[in-house]
Amino acid sequence: MRENRIKDIVIVGGGTAGWMSAAALVQLLPNGYNYRLVESDQISTIGVGEATIPSIRNFNMHLGIDENDFLRNTQGTFKLGIEFVNWGINHSKYFHGFGSVGRDQPTANFFHYWLKLNQLEMVGGLEPYSINTVASMLGKFSIGRPDLPNSPLSDLSYAYHFDAGLYARYLRAYAEQRGVKRIEGKIVQTLLRQDDGFVEALVMENGEKISADFFIDCSGMVGLLIEKALQTGYEDWSHWLPCDTAIAVPCELAGSAQAHTRSTAHSAGWQWRIPLQHRIGNGHVFSSHFMDAAQAQDILMKNLDGKALAEPRQIKFTTGKRKKAWNKNVVAIGLSGGFMEPLESTSIHMVKTGLMRLISFFPDKDFDQVDIDNYNRLTDKEYAQIRDFLILHYKVNQRDDAEFWRYCRNMPVPDSLQLKLDLFASNGRILRENEELFPEDSWLQVMHGQGMRPRRYNPVVDQRSKEEIAGFLHNTQAVIRKCVDAMPTHLEYIRANCMAKPMV
Repeated sequence: MRENRIKDIVIVGGGTAGWMSAAALVQLLPNGYNYRLVESDQISTIGVGEATIPSIRNFNMHLGIDENDFLRNTQGTFKLGIEFVNWGINHSKYFHGFGSVGRDQPTANFFHYWLKLNQLEMVGGLEPYSINTVASMLGKFSIGRPDLPNSPLSDLSYAYHFDAGLYARYLRAYAEQRGVKRIEGKIVQTLLRQDDGFVEALVMENGEKISADFFIDCSGMVGLLIEKALQTGYEDWSHWLPCDTAIAVPCELAGSAQAHTRSTAHSAGWQWRIPLQHRIGNGHVFSSHFMDAAQAQDILMKNLDGKALAEPRQIKFTTGKRKKAWNKNVVAIGLSGGFMEPLESTSIHMVKTGLMRLISFFPDKDFDQVDIDNYNRLTDKEYAQIRDFLILHYKVNQRDDAEFWRYCRNMPVPDSLQLKLDLFASNGRILRENEELFPEDSWLQVMHGQGMRPRRYNPVVDQRSKEEIAGFLHNTQAVIRKCVDAMPTHLEYIRANCMAKPMV
């Protein structure tokens, strides 16, 4: 064992990010580290992030967590994608389904074959060619079948909706069983080393000092260590992502048990609907420059499926990120590192990638700057790529009924996004670089759903006749529908596999 190996690791803050950090580090790093997590029962966590993307399954799998046990303990349901309502004109809807749209061919993407016939008005929308979309719209669900490589079921990709507070509690039990020690109390001061400015110790309200070699900051937007102690700085992206407030409220179960999140656009933002087993999570994300909080709350409360189960809670935020996710001996994980609004459910994913990246660059007491710099470079790249995908939803809109949407449509966007928009507008090409989170089919569904139509399709598809392409599209649609018809309903699947006990 190396002599300068880190021994003491302190995680500041609980909640989803804190307990995900504790669980991942204690399970995936070798033995010999001493883990403590400091949190206060007096400080509430945001606990809004109840929708996820498919990478959460990979995280749970790394920890050896049983899917059905996890869902029973978090009141979880399944998520096949997001339905977008009113993001266009005349109450239009579209669906961003996980997984693939159609089956790509060796020389061209499926989309270009569809696009040729769509331009000839021989076929309708994209939705029937995504098994996730068809299943979700019909209230069906099944897990994917990678053992059937030629079936649409092999493409079926899913995530979860769950109660974030219950997930944190579930991971707390997991982490404590493996030796993580929880310390209850409030931090009142952070002590820095005089010679290099590294964090040396935390001073608790009761006077106790907690020293460590390495600190994980999961203190939420306040950034207790990364910002308040180390003054790292923040990159503000609100000129591109202008929503700055969310009002959240749970309500009673009502309506359908479909396996998707719903995002409904209003005049200065949008409303989420996340169905769990015991309730529905709701929230209105809006820009305070275009709407006041009272009006936003009124819109939210009038658009609930059932009776509200709590008082509405307001959360203020600034979209953007810390100028460094890792500064000295502090790494910011979760909201302490930055905030991407919940439009595409990326918050928990970014906790996961931050942790996996940290494990691959895990330091010793030398804290080599080259490792820290590359961790930050890759983190910045991931934030920027996700940022561009979120901006896309606002920039490409056809609504002309509100000042907010006109602002978004006319705002300049990052060059990296503008290049993607230009490539798609000309020849339907989608540029996806390296390990970018959202696949080509995600960009396709949102750009198409928001009203973008390429001028031309890939000329390679002209190798096949219109009739041959029509047969290919018809067969794709028919096979997907046959697979979906054989699935149980979402509720039937939950009842058979992961039904939670009623909440007390």
